[in-house]
Amino acid sequence: MICPRPLALTATIAFTVVAASFGLATPQRAEAAAPPTVDAVIEWNRTLLQLIRTPGSDASPPQLTPGTTPGSYRPTPPNFVPPVFTHWPKVTPFALTRASQFRPGKPPALTSATYIAALQEVQRLGDVHSTTRTADQTQIANFWAAPIQNYWNEIAQTAALDRHTTLAQNARLFALLNASFADATIAFYDAKYTYDIWRPVTAIRTGVGDGDGAITADPNWTPLAGNTAPDPSYPGAHSTISADAAVILQSVFGTDSLRYSVRSEALPGVQRSFTSFSGAAQEAALSRIYAGQHTRVDHVAGVELGRNVAHYVLHHDLQLS
Repeated sequence: MICPRPLALTATIAFTVVAASFGLATPQRAEAAAPPTVDAVIEWNRTLLQLIRTPGSDASPPQLTPGTTPGSYRPTPPNFVPPVFTHWPKVTPFALTRASQFRPGKPPALTSATYIAALQEVQRLGDVHSTTRTADQTQIANFWAAPIQNYWNEIAQTAALDRHTTLAQNARLFALLNASFADATIAFYDAKYTYDIWRPVTAIRTGVGDGDGAITADPNWTPLAGNTAPDPSYPGAHSTISADAAVILQSVFGTDSLRYSVRSEALPGVQRSFTSFSGAAQEAALSRIYAGQHTRVDHVAGVELGRNVAHYVLHHDLQLS
């Protein structure tokens, strides 16, 4: 016979581990409702064990040879950091059957109207000396510059406290959200290192195309962000994770609507307010264009990827093998 008291204690520990990992509320701040069920506790513990087992995540990252052809990725100025997490396409996902399960289609050709327009947009808005980027867009770019999953765990915590969710509901929420983030990260690294697309700063400094509509090389162009994230451009990580998070939270809470504010590790003392999960997801994703980190091509592919991963994780509800 299983004693319910140790099970309740195990549930509390399980949630505390999840909460502490992300700086979230402890069970003392969660809704003091009915004790968790035996099935819930078993599920939480099984989920936590799955979260510990990430085959391939501790492998030695293979070195990536810098690209030399137009469009191929190479380390970016001014710091020229080698690409990171090159081994993550080989990490075993939690719910997805494989890293490439929802791999976005091939990005448009460099000389296509779609890519040229996207590059021109980031050239205008993402330049450190841009005269077309608004003050609000500048704040948005700087606000969302920290690790994107941190914001979404805070948003999830705010929503949980607002809706007075139970310990069992909170444990499931954060397990779903972060397992989905892990799979989305594996998936976007798979796509990034499959297509190996250069970052906007490389494209703009090099120039793209000839004749009308071409991007003339601007060797002094610098993104607002200064340093560019050290991995290929397509798809965008912020767009992927934010789209994923919005779908998970919409499903868990049964609505897209919530009035809340978000803080930023990158811009202390500043809060931004929203009335929906999708609103924050859109702003977080577009912030990377304003920061000069990504094109809209990266953004669109990332949104599709994130939504696909989230829907799959929700459908399988952490029933992991």
